[in-house]
Amino acid sequence: MPRLTLSLLAGAALLASTQAPAGTFLAQALHPEVLKDQTLDQRLTRLAPGADPQVLSLAANALACADPDAERLAVIDYSLPSSEPRLWVFDLPRNELLFEELVSHGRGSGDAMATTFSNIPESYQSSLGLFRTMNTYYGRNGYSLRLEGLENGINDLAYQRAIVIHGADYVSESFIEQTGRLGRSHGCPAVSRDVTYPLIDSIKEEQYLFVYYPDQEWLESSAFLACERDDRQLALR
Repeated sequence: MPRLTLSLLAGAALLASTQAPAGTFLAQALHPEVLKDQTLDQRLTRLAPGADPQVLSLAANALACADPDAERLAVIDYSLPSSEPRLWVFDLPRNELLFEELVSHGRGSGDAMATTFSNIPESYQSSLGLFRTMNTYYGRNGYSLRLEGLENGINDLAYQRAIVIHGADYVSESFIEQTGRLGRSHGCPAVSRDVTYPLIDSIKEEQYLFVYYPDQEWLESSAFLACERDDRQLALR
């Protein structure tokens, strides 16, 4: 065999050997079965690389405490400005990121940044913590999703306060271009009209929403961030 052909074959073999590990790693990293073997926070981080891994880890911990068999999880990171996507929705059995969206906060919580949170009626502030989703309905804001706050003193008045997920015209890129931020709600996590129906339908009825802000009092007192595996059901009673 000519020397040139031998050299080409050798070079091809060397290239294949150096590229194989990277290709194998990529295939493994994207393979659903590999994701299933990872912890929930690792899976969430792979699916939403634009989100803060520490926030996703807290969300995973809270969900594991409340309902380890849940199928859908939505996460809001209110430490980010309203001009950035800060809502993620995950399909857990399928290991898919369904939505990465803009979401508003309450007018009582701040301007472009949310900094103050409350469980008090008429405060117009957003609430933190873990919520369970309820039924949908049509109200003054159109198609909406009721929320049940699961954390005593933190968000357990959400239903009485009518804190729901709904669509709003002030949640859009055009609104950001005009004002530098999203519009603000009365405390509800409002989303774009364009995704209202599919997003709400993806998490309605016994799924979960985790709302984060680096509030030390909540982080240190939340039962869902501190509970032990054997105490999961007790935390929900």
